[in-house]
Amino acid sequence: MPNQLDEMNDSIMEEGKDINVIPKQIPVKVGVGSTIFEVILWVLGIIPGLVFLIMKIKAGTYLRQLEQKVQSAASQVDNYLENRVVVLSNLVGLVNKAIDLDKSTFVEIAEKRSGNHADDAERIELAGKVDALSRNLNLTIENYPELKAHQEISDAIQQNSYLQREITAAREVYNDTVLTWNKEIQVWPTKMIVAAKQGYTTRIPFIASKETKEKARDVFF
Repeated sequence: MPNQLDEMNDSIMEEGKDINVIPKQIPVKVGVGSTIFEVILWVLGIIPGLVFLIMKIKAGTYLRQLEQKVQSAASQVDNYLENRVVVLSNLVGLVNKAIDLDKSTFVEIAEKRSGNHADDAERIELAGKVDALSRNLNLTIENYPELKAHQEISDAIQQNSYLQREITAAREVYNDTVLTWNKEIQVWPTKMIVAAKQGYTTRIPFIASKETKEKARDVFF
């Protein structure tokens, strides 16, 4: 049987294609077959039914612990975002003392402190706004070379760069944990049945903002 995908002969998309994350939470559902499966176990005897019941209890405990792990990873991203907002707030103040800086973007971000955002979509939105503010500040400072000589501004820029690296690393941990969650709640029968009864859904991995993706296409050299 020939390969279903033949990279040598099949047509290709020369213009390429962007890869995008679909921000959709999919609820876990099981059909009537799962109910029949559980009934059959009890019909076969009390021991098979009890064994599966214990398995479901263990699966429920595991999923609750995994959910806490997801929350912990998300909290780590929030902590770094919060610190970055503080650093950029200080940087805005320092730059504003030297030049008349438009702070409208920062005002919007400052009103949404990351520590108050447990929702995946809001966390992603905030991160995109923080990235946009950081880029605007960098562009402003590039236009005023004398600002680079200011030690406090230089220190703030370095702290911002450090926090951005830490956020990137924390996002990777978060996405890995979300991937584990999304896989585990689909494992039939025990975990999937428990997840469906508890109303669990898939989680949304961290998504790069539109501005960041467009920036990645720029020519840097």
